[in-house]
Amino acid sequence: MHLPFWLSTALLAPLLVWQGKRTRRTTPRLPEADGEPHGQYGEGEPALRLLVIGESTAAGVGVPHHQDGLASQLARQLYQQSRHPIAWHSHGINGIRLQALLDNLTHTELPQADVILLSMGVNDTTGLTPRRRYREQLLTLAARLPTPLYLLSVPPMHRFTALPSPLRQLLGWRARQLDAVQQQLAREHPNDFIHLAYPAMNDPALLAEDGYHPGIKGYQAMATALAPALAARLLTWKETQGGVG
Repeated sequence: MHLPFWLSTALLAPLLVWQGKRTRRTTPRLPEADGEPHGQYGEGEPALRLLVIGESTAAGVGVPHHQDGLASQLARQLYQQSRHPIAWHSHGINGIRLQALLDNLTHTELPQADVILLSMGVNDTTGLTPRRRYREQLLTLAARLPTPLYLLSVPPMHRFTALPSPLRQLLGWRARQLDAVQQQLAREHPNDFIHLAYPAMNDPALLAEDGYHPGIKGYQAMATALAPALAARLLTWKETQGGVG
């Protein structure tokens, strides 16, 4: 239990509840991306199959079409750097928490993938999921999927312009705690988890109209930041291990 966080939350509870309700009422609720959540860059049999799963980022919220979302833009970057055909697929649900994603995956047939990237944490931040439970759920997920599981860092919610202060600061604090859980798992279980960080989106032009989710330029910036770290790892992994799936 992280006592300073919970004490601060308890003391500010009436204000935080009011701010949370007001934010939900005034912030535009953007839909998930339209179109097919899969595709390929390059001709022929894919050298790598990329799967992005998780919450709104995986669902492409903030852009009109999945072609503009994270999985597609990341696959495009990997293709441009490697010149090998790269297939991509997204499986995201807006507003989902990690436990609900685990439940969803029990009756969902995911496509074969060489690389799985998990984008989670925002809804578990706002839902105040305990850190120990979040850790256990990540371990459960890794046990069900091919590993290593790439953990996209939890967004720095203290920079979300749609959130008022002090709600923004408290959620940012909590987001950093959950991301610390992910980083710790990557250190303790390097064969099962790899943590991937990307620069904070300080430029409002990178955000969608809700000031909360990435826009087209935001997803492009994320892909540009993540692709170099992934390219060497993933291509070497594919060539030496033959992939998974």
